[in-house]
Amino acid sequence: MTTAASFEKNLTDAKQHLARFKAEPALHLINGEPTASVAGEIFANRSPIDNSHLGDVASGTAHDIDAAAAAARDSSERWRNTPGEQRKRILHNVADAIEARASEIAVLESVDTGQAIRFMSAAALRGAENFRFFADRAPTASDGLALPSAHHLNYTSRRAIGPVGVITPWNTPFMLSTWKIAPALAAGCTVVHKPAEWSPISANVLAEAALEAGLPPGVLNVVHGMGETAGRALTEHPDIAAVAFVGESVTGSLIQTQSAPTLKRLHFELGGKNPVIVFDDADLERAADAVIFMIYSLNGERCTSSSRLLVQRSIHDDFIEALTAKLRRIVVGHPLDPDTVIGPLIHPDHCEKVRSYIELAEAEGATVVAGRPPDASLFAGSLADGSLAKGNLAPRNFVTPMLFSNARNDMRIAQEEIFGPVLTAIAFDSEDEAVALANDTDYGLAAYIWTSDVGRAHRVADALDVGMVWVNSQNVRHLPTPFGGMKRSGIGRDGGDWSFDFYMETKNVAVAYESHTIPKLGG
Repeated sequence: MTTAASFEKNLTDAKQHLARFKAEPALHLINGEPTASVAGEIFANRSPIDNSHLGDVASGTAHDIDAAAAAARDSSERWRNTPGEQRKRILHNVADAIEARASEIAVLESVDTGQAIRFMSAAALRGAENFRFFADRAPTASDGLALPSAHHLNYTSRRAIGPVGVITPWNTPFMLSTWKIAPALAAGCTVVHKPAEWSPISANVLAEAALEAGLPPGVLNVVHGMGETAGRALTEHPDIAAVAFVGESVTGSLIQTQSAPTLKRLHFELGGKNPVIVFDDADLERAADAVIFMIYSLNGERCTSSSRLLVQRSIHDDFIEALTAKLRRIVVGHPLDPDTVIGPLIHPDHCEKVRSYIELAEAEGATVVAGRPPDASLFAGSLADGSLAKGNLAPRNFVTPMLFSNARNDMRIAQEEIFGPVLTAIAFDSEDEAVALANDTDYGLAAYIWTSDVGRAHRVADALDVGMVWVNSQNVRHLPTPFGGMKRSGIGRDGGDWSFDFYMETKNVAVAYESHTIPKLGG
């Protein structure tokens, strides 16, 4: 199929799948039923492609969170006591249902977030993989350890913590929601999900797929709304035992404050200003490809993007030249076009924030290298509500990919999370300097190291204040491994058994062998 034909098919599919959201508001899903807000409030959902109206969405308040939390509470014991093998079968059915709707999820995500279809095509499949991975672990989720001592047999077991809140971001909402919800369900927890208001559609698709797959009503509930209302009500609700949040570090600190009176368990996956360190002995062609991929894919709107390039001074100029050549070949355009790498950013306000760093970089003394701008013909037509056509794109939502070179690590462009297709490059001379620069930030999520020296790779990886390090690789997620950050980048870890440590309580039982001495008092 030609590129033009693929685009037309994607556009036709998007309009078809959007039709129901245009016909009537997307409602909450509470206790298995589509439910309007108690107050009757709605908000408009708009596509970043052309700011067209995708449909209205129920806007939840504390009353709606109350109803969802009650449904999760009332279903909690039944779901926790459902045998692990049965939970496994249901979650595999959910994965099957996700895969059956993969093309629908891909085009809806692309239209709702502005992410290029080339990346969103894998979103559903990755979501299904998350469900399958944790489904297979559901039968052993409660298993513990035997820890014998001289006079006692100690053994541990785990049980679901109870109803949990899951708050997900707008950048890759479907995949990230499955990453949180699948282990919670596998552990035996019930869930109240509050999706981001800038990209709410796929949350309904996931909840519908789960119900169709046999997940009992009340086990997964969805309440849409603003963070200040629905989100806050969820983090403060006494029936919610824990909150898993993905988003900005500032919002994470607010959630900590809001949840403190109820002593909730918290898991945060927050921001990053992740370094990619390129030494002069690296495979520079592979390193350049990885650097480009990790900052310009997904519009640069992801927490693990390698937004700070630390490159050894001896190769600095040649490496920047190679990156610049690649940068200028990146296609900016309509996200449903298979050739597009960078689509529109999620919202005009966010786009303006990203653009503001161009002026800031110039003021700070950095060199601004801009990539290829979108074709002017994309903006040639008049905006037509709901058209999503190529000629009707909204120019205020697009940025060209950018590279800030000749930067210093004390510049704001090197310290603040821009969350867009913007790379800041800094030269270093020695290994020690590279480590010092990498660690000189409030964030500590991920890092990437490029070198052919095995000893150096291990030394630097050990010295970095981050939760995850990839050596001679882009971000390749392996589900059994821990995922999470240090400092302002998060609290806790996802992945493998680490997810169950969050969603479950561990109990120790000590049984005496009747051979130890018991102290006598009063006799």
